[in-house]
Amino acid sequence: MTRLRFLTAGESHGPCLTGVLEGLPAGLALGSAAIDHELARRQRGFGAGPRMKVEADHARLTAGVLAGRTTGAPLAITIENLDHVAWRDRDIPPMTVPRPGHADLAGAVKYGYRDLRRSLERASARETATRVAIGACCKALLGEFGITVGGYVTSLGTVHVVAGETPVDPAVFADRFARAEANDVRCCDEAVAARMRDGIQATIRARDTLGGIVEVAALHVPPGLGSHVHWDRRLGARLCGAVASIHAVKGVEIGHGFQATQLPGTQAHDALHLEGTAIRSRSNRAGGIEGGISNGAPIVVRAALKPIATTLAPQASVDLATGAPAPMNYERSDFCQVPRAVPIVEAMVAFVLADALCEKLGGDSLDEMRPRFDALRRCRIEDLPMDAAAWRFGYEA
Repeated sequence: MTRLRFLTAGESHGPCLTGVLEGLPAGLALGSAAIDHELARRQRGFGAGPRMKVEADHARLTAGVLAGRTTGAPLAITIENLDHVAWRDRDIPPMTVPRPGHADLAGAVKYGYRDLRRSLERASARETATRVAIGACCKALLGEFGITVGGYVTSLGTVHVVAGETPVDPAVFADRFARAEANDVRCCDEAVAARMRDGIQATIRARDTLGGIVEVAALHVPPGLGSHVHWDRRLGARLCGAVASIHAVKGVEIGHGFQATQLPGTQAHDALHLEGTAIRSRSNRAGGIEGGISNGAPIVVRAALKPIATTLAPQASVDLATGAPAPMNYERSDFCQVPRAVPIVEAMVAFVLADALCEKLGGDSLDEMRPRFDALRRCRIEDLPMDAAAWRFGYEA
């Protein structure tokens, strides 16, 4: 059984977004400042659309936190949509031409909408602001146990950071996090970042959009989170599902992922050796997860984001009101959302890991969880006594 779950509500241009996070243990120090820091990160990034100049997201905690600490009750978060004032008192023009690549048409088919904006309003990536706020709460919980989550952009269009072995050393990732936050495309290689910026500028001039790849790593995750015993308890499956739920994400991989399909088995896995009594590997091709369970190495998840479907250059569509061919109407949007997607992917990874940690440790408060965390088995010879004796299954014939 998982311990954490969350729901979001709200429309892109409605009065506010709302999030409810259930299952946080009691005693966690939590305030708006840490959440607002993550929300501000989501609003920054070269290639962002004009709406980011309108919004100034602020998380208002309205339940589940008293005197600055969680109570164990459901946490409620509200984020106002400042842009709502421009929509509140005016008639909304009809929207009858679906945009290719969006939920417009599919939503109308599913729910029987007679105006396509009803799809747009809820399907909009504006909803991810709530996810980032919830992810900030999960990061705070993980931080109590020394676990950090960060990310960066590795690819924009055809420009990419040269891929190598997935690092084992958490310090390598920590350095990447810091360097990525120092530029507006969130790339950890400044030379590549300059080329990515040029690519976005060319895309803007072409009235088009650009996709890319975000890499997120979780550091100091203890071994033993997740399980191999059921499909829905596998940590990798939970991470892939959560990250794939993000708007525009079309592919997810862990560790070497798709790259491993091009290698023989002797080169695709992480050989083990001893460092004192600790069992270690010099590579991290598995991305910190083996058999659906964390193995103690940095957990590495990559998300492939397609270019945003809303383009200034018109795309062909059909007017559902007349049945005639028609170009889609432009709705303001990012030219490249990938740099802004980094904290969103981080948020979903943090949620899954916080959930798995609560599942592993149990307990209703931090005071109950801390000694259980300290008592977890590690990848050490002394933690893994073996019988080294033959045995039988013992089932009745």
